[in-house]
Amino acid sequence: MKLLGGPARSAAPPAPGPEVAPGPGAGGKGLKTGALGLLSSLAIGLSSTAPAYSMAATLGLIVAGVGLQAPIITMLAFIPMLLIAYAYKELNASDADCGTTFTWASRAFGPRVGWMGGWGIIVADVIVMANLAEIAGIYGFRLLGFTSLAQDRFWTTVAGVLWIVVMTAICYVGIEVSAVVQRWLVGIEVAVLVLFAVTALVKVYTSHPATAIHVSGSWFNPFDVPSARALTAGVLAAVFVYWGWDTAVAVNEETADSRRTPGRAAVLSTVLLLVIYGLVSTSAQAFGGIGTSGIGLGNTENSGDVLSGLGNAAFGSQGLGWFLTKLLIFTVLTSAVASTQTTILPLARTVFSMAAHKAVPSHFARLHRRYLTPTWSTVGMGLVSIGFLVLLTAVSHNILADSIDSVGLAIAFYYGLTGFACAWYYRKVLTRSPRDLLFKGLLPGLGGLMMLFLFCYAAFDVYADPDYGATAITLPLIGRTGGVTVMGLGALLLGVVLMLIVTREHTAALRLQRSLLPQSLPPRTAVELASRYLPADSRSGVGGDWFDVIPLSGARVGLVVGDVLGHGLQAAATMGRLRTSVRVLARLDLAPEELLAHLDDAVGQAGEEAAGARAGGGQDEALGVTCLYAVYDPVSGRCSMAGAGHPAPAVVSAQDGVVRYPQLPAGPPLGQGGRPFRSVELELPAGSLLALFTDGFVQGADHERAGAGLDLLAGVLARPDRPMEELCDHAVATLLPGPVDDDAALLLVRTRRLGAHQVADWELAADPATVAYARRATTAQLRDWGLEELSFTTELIVSELVTNAIRYAGGTIRVRLIRDRSLGCEVSDSGHTSPHLRHAGGDDEGGRGLFIIAQMTQRWGTRYSSAGKTIWTEQELPGTPVADASE
Repeated sequence: MKLLGGPARSAAPPAPGPEVAPGPGAGGKGLKTGALGLLSSLAIGLSSTAPAYSMAATLGLIVAGVGLQAPIITMLAFIPMLLIAYAYKELNASDADCGTTFTWASRAFGPRVGWMGGWGIIVADVIVMANLAEIAGIYGFRLLGFTSLAQDRFWTTVAGVLWIVVMTAICYVGIEVSAVVQRWLVGIEVAVLVLFAVTALVKVYTSHPATAIHVSGSWFNPFDVPSARALTAGVLAAVFVYWGWDTAVAVNEETADSRRTPGRAAVLSTVLLLVIYGLVSTSAQAFGGIGTSGIGLGNTENSGDVLSGLGNAAFGSQGLGWFLTKLLIFTVLTSAVASTQTTILPLARTVFSMAAHKAVPSHFARLHRRYLTPTWSTVGMGLVSIGFLVLLTAVSHNILADSIDSVGLAIAFYYGLTGFACAWYYRKVLTRSPRDLLFKGLLPGLGGLMMLFLFCYAAFDVYADPDYGATAITLPLIGRTGGVTVMGLGALLLGVVLMLIVTREHTAALRLQRSLLPQSLPPRTAVELASRYLPADSRSGVGGDWFDVIPLSGARVGLVVGDVLGHGLQAAATMGRLRTSVRVLARLDLAPEELLAHLDDAVGQAGEEAAGARAGGGQDEALGVTCLYAVYDPVSGRCSMAGAGHPAPAVVSAQDGVVRYPQLPAGPPLGQGGRPFRSVELELPAGSLLALFTDGFVQGADHERAGAGLDLLAGVLARPDRPMEELCDHAVATLLPGPVDDDAALLLVRTRRLGAHQVADWELAADPATVAYARRATTAQLRDWGLEELSFTTELIVSELVTNAIRYAGGTIRVRLIRDRSLGCEVSDSGHTSPHLRHAGGDDEGGRGLFIIAQMTQRWGTRYSSAGKTIWTEQELPGTPVADASE
């Protein structure tokens, strides 16, 4: 036997290991690609952390907790951030999507978890942007000498609102403008911080100020921290000064070499922050000491801003020193301003990505035609931040202060989620190499665990203390709880409620999709089956891919796989409608090309009706659907198939494992009209393997080279003797080892042949005398099969059908018995007229034969061929369970 069809594909050459299916690639949403380089990405990542302001506002708190070990605590806080930065780097290399945690967590854990990751970013960025804008207003007044205004809540709020408006406008007019502003601001900021650190250290060893302390090795020994609790509290306070570098990854779709540059910028940002923070904390502590008065870092009056007092003492208040002191204040101001701007970038792009994936209203996915920046998401999130600042300032400044403190919970939540998402996302390739195990699994997973610990420690210990922060709330069954914990956890719980609302369509679509697909594949005599369906890993990912196995007359099976355009409930419902139509048409025993022609007519008519019913017209989801339908006959070993715009199946020889993709006659997708459908017939020996799949199964394997997915599939199928379930698992692991962008379906079919002991047939002349011979031969065959119980009914069926063939058709008549899961009886003749079942009248002499047959059989029907027609019947075998007989 020889396989018909296209050229063979040998197994794919050995590769280092399976690659995770990449995402859609940068620029897929319309953002301006290639606008940023490594330097701009690095500047954005650094400025987002607000190094000058972070040190000014946090160093005093760290010293108050751990004393002289503040420098090492600041450095230790770098470790979890570096681990999470590696998680960002590895995930971005696979899927450069500006939604970052939202997108990656959706692909790793599903749309609900992903939505919560995006919500964590939104909560953190909105709160911090409001805080930084107010800080910028305060430092602006201080820089200009308006000390009274800097202490007035109304004017600082007005100034904060103005800063948000200005920074939002800069982000609105283009990412390149934002990058230029950030390069200048962060350059000045880093230069002034280094100048301050060097000046302070030089004066420590030359001028010997009264507060100065020489640098000691004990400062860098974490074991000298007074207690483990103090160490943990210090790391908790210090870890969030590194937050913000992920903005470099959030602008990945606008960065040149989007899969590499943002990840490198993220890691480099954290390393540079380690150097800056280590240098500034060491020099500030050496110059100011840790005293509780004056410029000492332990002075609680200066804990909110230690740099202003230190700058005045280090630079002096006359001449150049006065200018440098003002420059340091200006640096803290620009730090807050720059961070305000760069906080808008990830906030707007996260919301933009969520809208593009239909996780929030689609209006937020709109772009400016000229600037190619998100419009609704940028302006909308700016307005939300303004509203948050104004509302909480008007209600209570204490609530605003505690909400700002609670931002650490949102940060730890989405950073930790990203670490876990990386380890889970790459779980199937971790054993590929030591590097993959380390950078894709161990480091991100360890970073996730650290963030989880910090989240729990902060939420249920430090922040939950009623004496921590400015407010405390009495909760039922719990009692008085710190307002910071209540606000932080409350914000995340609010996200859970919103998530359940906005993901309900995805949940319903997935449930509908699963219910419409075959719940299981019952065993068939003709074939051995295995299948897989993978929904896309995004809220809109549930689509219309489907497969089915339909039992037909004569022990044949119909095999179908199809793909509906679009996603969501409509696509799933359309899939169900088409699957039902295919099953109904298949029961008519139509040839593959005829079935597709009827299905094409039904789809076109449904599309016209749907377009007419909708105001302004539109396109039905079914229009453009692709479908492949095949019929395999285990008696002859032949398989006929036809396609409507669908990829050809893989056909694997049982003898040598050669994989072929038959050249199917080109057929248009359903509902589009055009050329008529045509079928091709293959001869398949027993043990041959068919692999029917949707395009999502092979296109996700390699976006760079066409046909790579087919080569990988050929490599998997090159050993057709392996167990079917094992083949399915291997195919999924090789082609789609990670989450997928498009839903995918795979149906594997291993052919069998019915032996001579299961089939008996006879050719009869169109002579009434042959009816008796047919009855005798049938009885003898049933006796050989041990089915004497069916002799009477089968004799009656054969007698009636052969008599009708002699009377109405003529020519050679063929009788065939098939012993499968039921007893099949077929009578073929050269006629093309279909008999019709009718109820004979009381005085009619004929017309009762088919009625009697219908009553005595389980099913009966007619199928046509070029040589004539075949009338077939099926009867339950004795002792056959009803469920099996009804398959």
